[in-house]
Amino acid sequence: MGLSIKEIALLAAETASSKKAKDTVILDIKGLSLIADYFVICSGNSETQVQAITKEIKDKMAEAGIEIKGTEGLDQARWVLIDLGDVVVHVFHKEEREFYNLERLWGDAPRIEFEENE
Repeated sequence: MGLSIKEIALLAAETASSKKAKDTVILDIKGLSLIADYFVICSGNSETQVQAITKEIKDKMAEAGIEIKGTEGLDQARWVLIDLGDVVVHVFHKEEREFYNLERLWGDAPRIEFEENE
């Protein structure tokens, strides 16, 4: 049996956290957007860390049998988007995250709690 959409979002967030991503949040955007059901948002302190977080998430999804529909922005590693269908992961460089401030843009979305890896 495959993972639920929420479990995919949780796996992505926990994986990002395991690579020392900063300020990882899961936003439940069901009913607020037709794009996806969940956004996972996190940030890295450098392009190298953004790429490492992205690679780890993609590897974990492949291990779990989750189809990655697309990845955008990996070359510049300033804002990488990983499309998992009903879950979209945003891996930001910290400066881009402050600028785009998706959490404020999606301020009505409830946040989903998860276990952060320290």
